[in-house]
Amino acid sequence: MTDVRAIHLLSPRLANQIAAGEVVERPSSVAKELLENCLDAGAKRIEIDVEQGGVKRLQIRDDGHGIAADQLPLALARHATSKIVILEDLEGVASLGFRGEALASISSVSRLTLTSRTADAEQAWQVEAEGRDMQPRVQPAAHPVGTTVEVCDLFFNTPARRKFLRTEKTEFDHLQDVIKRMALARFDVAFHLRHNGKTILALHPATDDISQARRIAAVCGDAFLEQAMPINVERNGLHLWGWVGLPTFSRSKADMQHFYVNGRVVSDRLVAHAVRQAYRDVMYGGRHPAFVLFLELDPGSVDVNVHPTKHEVRFRENRSVHDFLYSTLHRAIADVRPEDKLEPASTLSLHTQPVVSGLEAGEFGPQGHIPLSNTPSPQPTFEPRAQHSTSFSKSSYSQQPPQATRTPENYQNAYQAFAEPLGNLAEASQEEIPPLGFAIAQLKGIYILAENQHGMVLVDMHAAHERVMYERLKLAMADEGLRGQPLLVPETLALSEREVDCAEQHAQWFTQLGFELQGLGPESIAIRQIPALLKQADAAELVRDVLSDLIEYGTSDKIEAHTNELLATMSCHGAVRANRRLTLTEMNALLRDMEVTERSGQCNHGRPTWTQLGMDELDKLFLRGR
Repeated sequence: MTDVRAIHLLSPRLANQIAAGEVVERPSSVAKELLENCLDAGAKRIEIDVEQGGVKRLQIRDDGHGIAADQLPLALARHATSKIVILEDLEGVASLGFRGEALASISSVSRLTLTSRTADAEQAWQVEAEGRDMQPRVQPAAHPVGTTVEVCDLFFNTPARRKFLRTEKTEFDHLQDVIKRMALARFDVAFHLRHNGKTILALHPATDDISQARRIAAVCGDAFLEQAMPINVERNGLHLWGWVGLPTFSRSKADMQHFYVNGRVVSDRLVAHAVRQAYRDVMYGGRHPAFVLFLELDPGSVDVNVHPTKHEVRFRENRSVHDFLYSTLHRAIADVRPEDKLEPASTLSLHTQPVVSGLEAGEFGPQGHIPLSNTPSPQPTFEPRAQHSTSFSKSSYSQQPPQATRTPENYQNAYQAFAEPLGNLAEASQEEIPPLGFAIAQLKGIYILAENQHGMVLVDMHAAHERVMYERLKLAMADEGLRGQPLLVPETLALSEREVDCAEQHAQWFTQLGFELQGLGPESIAIRQIPALLKQADAAELVRDVLSDLIEYGTSDKIEAHTNELLATMSCHGAVRANRRLTLTEMNALLRDMEVTERSGQCNHGRPTWTQLGMDELDKLFLRGR
């Protein structure tokens, strides 16, 4: 017979060590919990001192409201907190911490000292606890108003856990990343980090646009700041603001993606999916976008109590949040036009002109020939949208309809002056010159050379024409919709009951997209019709993928993705081929099309379509001014 043991209560020490396994993984986990307590305490200055990556010693000091002397022992007890009292508080958590497990868990696997003083106390008090006995010892101490927590010898009493720690550099890198993420969440708080006595970070409070820009640059780097687009949109109780990197600024890893929900650092699959969708048409294969985004919504509509580390959240209205994030970012990226990339640097945002380069143009394969018109034709209407402010303020981006401020007639004088044998753009005012200027020549049958107000523009004609055609095909498809094509032999698909129920709930949506699905039983459906454009696709696999997305995110873009993939192939084959000689009229027509086409800065594969060489860059090549 098996050995049946009696049920018994765990000792407080063992219970806390088990809980510590969920909360405390490494020194960075300790830093995260303690920093959240600092911010909840109203701190405006936080100092972090680290030794040996935080394993030997981690001390965090704040100037918050402090803890009363009689509450210090209770602060180290499990499930002791000042942030929630009743169930209703848990349903709308506004603080970063709320479980009351952090200090108890940390003290169970380390030697912890907590010193604190409140504003009305005559002196500070200190409580000490070690993992072995967990018996707090309280004594008077010297300390200003605020709290200092010192954590020494992490995992000294749990050797098995200590073996899983990495090198000092690796552990410190994780800890530094946590501090940087917190620093982006609270611009109004100063953060100072020292490692082994050396100052690593000194971030002062950022209360205006310039100081916020400096903090962004200190955390994410100058390159992100130079190619970041401010965004600020509010709709239906959801407010999204922050900065998103242009498609030309991408990363090989998803290591510069900072997302906050009501000030809380989160890593959420729904958010990642929405962002990935928004960048799908403009991101080079295998690359990842960079962003610092803040989502603000009613605390009651988001559940933060779904994971011990509080890194994950659950939205009550998954689909509305997903659609809001996707549509907002998708629209913001689409609205980037050449004139936005050519805006002069803002003294408030510290913005500089982004350099759209670094990726070679794609190979030119065999393509169908769709000739450009060889006869002069009226220039297409140029309707740039309202200029976006580059100031790093929440109100710097708002969704407004495009406004036609310039027309082809404004460019006639400039073009005529430029077309004269010795003419140049200096004879025209800046408002008369289009953002991409006027074509000068064609290089090797691949690149268009143009002159604009800032200097020289290089355009990959195939990539640019490919994007223009692709966007036109998408617009045509949106107007005409997807026509269905009945299958000669309906395809039976075995599914789970949940998937069948999902297909029935979205039956009308499937019909609008050209599908006809018929339920055959609780666990099977028949596919009787598919979109004519996707007749070569695997219908069963496509329906399964769509249903999987609908169940997880409440929406799906699989059908649109397959459709756009075909449209992209069509536009690639239809775009002007390499070594095709273009006239100046044709080249200028392409430049004007680029200026009014969404996402024209990248081809269908995410590669850049044009780059700007300013006069200062050209002067450097020839050492002018030295």
